[in-house]
Amino acid sequence: MARSSKLSGFPEWLPAGQVVEQLVLDTARRVFELHGFAGLETRSVEPLETMLRKGEIDKEVYVLRRLHAAQSEADPGLGLHFDLTVPFARYVLEHAGQLEFPFRRYQIQKVWRGERPQEGRFREFTQADIDVVGRDALSFHHEVEMAVVMSSVLADLPIPPAVIQVNNRKLAEGFYRGVGAPDAASVLRAIDKLDKIGAEGVARLLETDAGLSASAAETCLRMASIRTVDDSFADAVMSLGVADPMMDEGVAELAAVVTGANARRPGSVVADLRIARGLDYYTGTVYETQLVGHESVGSIASGGRYDSLASDGRQTYPGVGISLGVTRLVSILLGRDLVEVSRSVPSAVLVAVVDEDARADSEIVASRLRARGIPCEVAPAADKFGKQIRHADRRGIPFVWFPDVAGDTVKDIRTGDQVSAEADSWSPHISDLHPTVTPSSSQEARP
Repeated sequence: MARSSKLSGFPEWLPAGQVVEQLVLDTARRVFELHGFAGLETRSVEPLETMLRKGEIDKEVYVLRRLHAAQSEADPGLGLHFDLTVPFARYVLEHAGQLEFPFRRYQIQKVWRGERPQEGRFREFTQADIDVVGRDALSFHHEVEMAVVMSSVLADLPIPPAVIQVNNRKLAEGFYRGVGAPDAASVLRAIDKLDKIGAEGVARLLETDAGLSASAAETCLRMASIRTVDDSFADAVMSLGVADPMMDEGVAELAAVVTGANARRPGSVVADLRIARGLDYYTGTVYETQLVGHESVGSIASGGRYDSLASDGRQTYPGVGISLGVTRLVSILLGRDLVEVSRSVPSAVLVAVVDEDARADSEIVASRLRARGIPCEVAPAADKFGKQIRHADRRGIPFVWFPDVAGDTVKDIRTGDQVSAEADSWSPHISDLHPTVTPSSSQEARP
């Protein structure tokens, strides 16, 4: 095969990068399961009519078709899913009779969006989601739980501090209704572009697209600028002189999330009334998460409450969820040199080969080590021991095992220490057993 050009937006990590991604996935899975979420995987395609009702996503969906499909078959009405929430809602509807509610699931899977590739944005990427769905009703405390669980995942990773920013769609929509917006959803979409086009650009959108007066647009921007580490945001909102029952309900819910989450994980959550989330299915709490010092990349974990996404006309299945952008997070860690990987291969030991006639002896040693959970490999060729050691060093393998009829020995090639060893009893230090990922020297010390 001839060398092909790289496809932008479809990341492929080098082995060290894969170690970092695997750590993120393993950590997410472990924490999700500690909190009682069951693993789930859904199909990769969904009906277009379902996906295109969910907000500003229609230009980003990849349509599915066969290469040699006849003209009459060219549009099967299917597309690759752009998130994991819409497929999950469909799954709940199809399997409601076999599920116990509230249903708690985590899902780690690839998704696809036809976005313009740039730092942190990809066309194919992995997400790690958790959701809780109820039948007809879902208790509010799950909206606090989402922030707590995701904060726990991020705290267990060797990354810069992360802050979960929360807002409430009832607060936002009620406020916009209170200032006279004819279409609160259009205001939400405009506010969601603050990071992209700035306050002046959003003000123009609020007047031209959302139909607000200049003074109403200014009031909306003042509300969106409110950010507090506690529930004092409520007084700041009330000081703007806007009244609406839905807004009051949203203020109370947001205060409960901020105080509840910070009581369990202090400093993990802030109220940020700029947060809007562009997808139309959110109805209550919404979340976005930023790495401190790396805010320019955008949110690494987002989600929210949705009350009407899943309904069969007779029953409704409200839910709340949050999604970790695994690929975006890994790309930040690698692209900005925020982590260091001890080695890019799983092997802790290279078993040397004295000569090819004795390769079977080396394979037996390797089998005995593997039986005890020690990752190892056998040297690819019976070269001089110096060359075999250099091979281990290039691969980052810390130990070389030398079979010998007079007694085996194992050498730590980093220090030069060599000791007698038995394959049924010797073990490396726990820190050398598997590759480790640690904060790089470029990271500031975490508080």
